[in-house]
Order: sequence, then C-alpha cells, then structure tokens
Amino acid sequence: MSGPARPGHVILGVNTLVLGYLPAAWQWESRLHATSAIDPAYWQQIAATAERATLDAFFLADGPALGDPSYDANTTKLEPTINWAYLAAATSHLGLIATASSTFNDPFELAERLLSLDHVSGGRAGWNLVTTRHGAAAGNFGLAGLPERGDRYARAVEFVDLVTALWEGRDVHHDGEHFALHGRLRVPPSPQGRPVILQAGGSAKGRWIAGTRADGVFSAELTKDGAVAHYAEVKRIAAEAGRNPDAVKILPGVLLSLGSTEEEARRRSDALHDLGPSSYSAQWLSGALGIDASTLEADAPFPNEVLEQALDPAFEGGSIGFRQSIVAQIRSTNPTVREYLKQTRYLGSGHHGFAGTPEQFVDHVEDWFRSGAIDGFNLQPDVLIDGLEVIADEVVPLLRKRGLFRHEYETTTLRGHLGVAS
Repeated sequence: MSGPARPGHVILGVNTLVLGYLPAAWQWESRLHATSAIDPAYWQQIAATAERATLDAFFLADGPALGDPSYDANTTKLEPTINWAYLAAATSHLGLIATASSTFNDPFELAERLLSLDHVSGGRAGWNLVTTRHGAAAGNFGLAGLPERGDRYARAVEFVDLVTALWEGRDVHHDGEHFALHGRLRVPPSPQGRPVILQAGGSAKGRWIAGTRADGVFSAELTKDGAVAHYAEVKRIAAEAGRNPDAVKILPGVLLSLGSTEEEARRRSDALHDLGPSSYSAQWLSGALGIDASTLEADAPFPNEVLEQALDPAFEGGSIGFRQSIVAQIRSTNPTVREYLKQTRYLGSGHHGFAGTPEQFVDHVEDWFRSGAIDGFNLQPDVLIDGLEVIADEVVPLLRKRGLFRHEYETTTLRGHLGVAS
C-alpha cells in the first residue's frame, strides 16, 4: 500500500437508493414486492442490517421530481426526514442523513425539521446539501426552469449559513439576496451540538462550500488519482478557512456488485444490466453529460467538442462533478461510445464502480484509504437487500481483521461516528 498508515477507522455509509442503483433491482431479489419502496418492514429490514454491520450512516439520495422509469430504479420515494424519523425508533446508533435541496426548500422550515429529527434520533441526524441539477424539479415549485448555476450556489451559501445560525440557537436578523429571515427556532439545540452537514457537488463552488462549511463531502470519483486530488483540494480549502482539515470527511460513492469470484460478480452485473431496459446506459449518459447520447456514433470515439462542453463550468447540463470524472475516464482510454457504456458496468458511472469479491473490495478500500483518497465510502449496492447483507456478513468482518473498522459502536451520535467536532 502507498502512503503512511493513518489512524482511525474507515467511515462507511450506505446510500439507500431505495431498491438498489440498477433499474432491474426489483426483478432480482425475491424478497422485494410491488410496494417495497413504501413498506415500513422493508426499511426496517435494511436499517437493521446496516446497524448490525455498525455502519456509520444511512443516506437517502432524494430528489424533488419524478424520475424517468426507463433508467431510474427508484422513482417512488418516501420523504426522507419522515422515513428517517420512523427508523430512528427502530435503530439505536445508525446515522440518518437526508438529502434536501437548498434550491427548493426554506431554511427556517428545513432547520426545524432536521433539528427535530436530530432530537427524536438522539443526535443522529444529518443533512446532505444539494442544489439540484435536474430541471424537471422546477415545475413542481412554480418555476419555468432551474435558476442559473451561480445563483443556485449563492443561494446555497446563504441557506446553509442561516440553517447553521438557527441550529446554534441564535436570534437571526437577516435580509439578504435570497432570504429575509427574522426569528429563532422553538426546537432546543442538538444533542450532538448541531446536525451534521454534508455537501454533494463537485464544482469549484461546491468544493469551496464543503471546505468552508460542511462536515463531509458525498463526492463523485471514477479514479483514485482524481480522488486524491479532490481530497487534497477540499482539505486545503478547509485549512485556508481556519478549520482543521480533518473536520471535513471525504466520502465518495462506490457502486458495488459483489460475488464469490470476480467472474461471478461481473456475471451478476451483466445479468442485472441485461434485465433492465436496453436504453438504460445511454439514458444515464445523457443525464450525466447533459446531452442526447443517442445522437452519438456508437462505434466511434466521443467527439472532442462533446468532451470540451462537458468540462465547461458555464454549461448547465448534468452535474459538474460527474462530468469532470467521466471526461477524465474517457480521455484515459479513448474508448468508443459503445465500449465506454460497456465498461461502466464494472468501472462505474459518475460514481466509481467495483465488481469483485469481498476480499478484493477490502483491498480496494484499504488502498484508497491509505493513499489519501478518502476518509470512507458511501456504499451503493446494485441490489440493496442482498448486497447490504454481503457487506454486513463478509466485507465488514474483513475490514475489522485489518484494523480498518470498529467491532462495535463506540459513540452514540452521528457526529461522534464521523469524528468531527460541532
């Protein structure tokens, strides 16, 4: 392994993409049924499995718009803070992180809702801050389209500062560009100081918000080299802001297909992709790059103008973080469009992917951790029920044997699990 040994344990969250990250998840697992996504027993089952594994946190990557069922496995979603309040009663240690958009929420209402969740969970609540990149959400809030990216991030900064002030119990008197707020929460301060804030966004502005204000980053990386650079950048921003760099945890997503052999894991990934709609990969690429991928020549390399457009911060399509990672990956091997869509089955799509055995995955986690690329991972199993069981029963015990993960919970709050001061 490269780099010096690092103290502490790897942070492990699970991004609960409802049924799994692939559209065919519902066809794969016999324990799923037509209403699993809204079945309290289903959510209790996966939360209990995550807590049995002593995982740090449970995410729900929510979005304020109906997804396209041709490539979204999880168009039906419960509102995360309500669902997490229910699961707070069914768990005792697991962190509960809800995604909420600063573009389509109100800071006073969200601060009150999340601080209330923090109390009923005993200090286990967190907020994953996003600015929303999908234009389909705008109409749900009476808008013709998304605000320009710069305006969304300016609003996010003002939003998170107001939420933090309210969580700190201040009397807020604010008249700003995006909000006028004069008041104070009725909910008392958090059992963990304040709920944890994570930021999901790979743009320069997003990384600045993370380094100056967040406790962690839910990042999108496709290569270890890219992850090392991102890690160093956010830690540098934190230090320049007068913060302890270790107060910001870097947690990329990783798409997982696990099997008893690498060949079996790849067969599983292939079978799940083949069960899903044939348009899945192209639809995903269209959304990630902000283009119509069906217009690209399948057996030719990506046009340079498409890649340059994806790197342009002024281009509004897709997520900047995803676009940057995807372009770097494409340029490293110069595949045809068809070849690239095939390799994303194993190497990831926006978030990096892993197809292999639990032992190989633990090698992968240790390598990235020791190399200064991560503080931990947000795990995204292809099918949530059985994928999470393999993590609990095989991956976590192997991490424990290597001294990379705890044997039992040592803290009771999410902030304690992550090792970040309030």
